[in-house]
Amino acid sequence: AVIAVMARLAVTQNATNSLAIQQARAYQAAQAGLEYGIVQVLAGAGCAGFVLNGFAIDVVCTLAPNSPVAVPEESVALASFYSITATAEYGSVGDPDYAFRSLTAVVEK
Repeated sequence: AVIAVMARLAVTQNATNSLAIQQARAYQAAQAGLEYGIVQVLAGAGCAGFVLNGFAIDVVCTLAPNSPVAVPEESVALASFYSITATAEYGSVGDPDYAFRSLTAVVEK
């Protein structure tokens, strides 16, 4: 019985470690998507999704309402604000190695 319990504990420990690694990879993939979106906004290009090491990354760039706005210290300067959301997903819901992460940033241009 002790051997069976130890074997089950080892399997659970391995699954927990694998899931932690997948979640860390999902975070890094979402971070890559967020950085891609920031570069695209600053370059004046559109955002799009892509695949990176098995992760489907969706990048959405949205111009904030009421943008552009006048900068108070400068009489002719206008600033536009963009909300950028990057989601990274690996596998499908219910899979043992499913991972999902979403990150959002606001950028001024």
